[in-house]
Amino acid sequence: MKIEKNAVVSLTYELTDASGALLEKNGDPISYLHGGYDGIFPLVEEALHGKAVGDKFSVSMEPDDAFGEYEHDLVRAEPRAMFPKDVAVGMQFEGGAEGDDDEDYVLYTVTEVTDDEVTVDGNHPLAGKALVFAGTVTGVRAATAEELSHGHVHGDGGHHH
Repeated sequence: MKIEKNAVVSLTYELTDASGALLEKNGDPISYLHGGYDGIFPLVEEALHGKAVGDKFSVSMEPDDAFGEYEHDLVRAEPRAMFPKDVAVGMQFEGGAEGDDDEDYVLYTVTEVTDDEVTVDGNHPLAGKALVFAGTVTGVRAATAEELSHGHVHGDGGHHH
C-alpha cells in the first residue's frame, strides 16, 4: 500500500541540524494519520505521499517549516518571587504570552536564575534552526473509522485513550 490520504503511516526517523549534528532519533517507530491532520510537519507529509514500506526519505526544513523563527519577545525576565523557591534552569512553566488576553498558553523554559530574577524562554528549543528530518517508512495501513473521526492514530505508536 502506498501512502495516501487517510493512511496510518509508521516510520523511524532522525532529526539533525543543518550541520548534521543529531538532535533526536526514535527507537520505536512513530505513527501519524496522513492527509492534513497536523500529525507531522507538512513538508515531511508532502515528501512521504506516494511512498511505501521500506522507502527512505529526507526533508530539509527552514525554521518556518519546523518550529518557527526564534522570537525574542518570548524571552522574559520575571521577579524571582513569582517562582517556587527551588526554581532551576531547565524547569518549565505554563503562562500566557505577554500582552495576550486570550486563553493561549505558552510553555516557558527557565534559562537563568539570579537572586532577583528568573529568565524564561517561550520559544521551542529548536526554534530558529534549519533541520533535516530523515527516515524510513516502516508501515502503511488504512485508518480505522474511529481514527478518522478523532483525527489521529490509535494503538501502537499512536494515541491511546
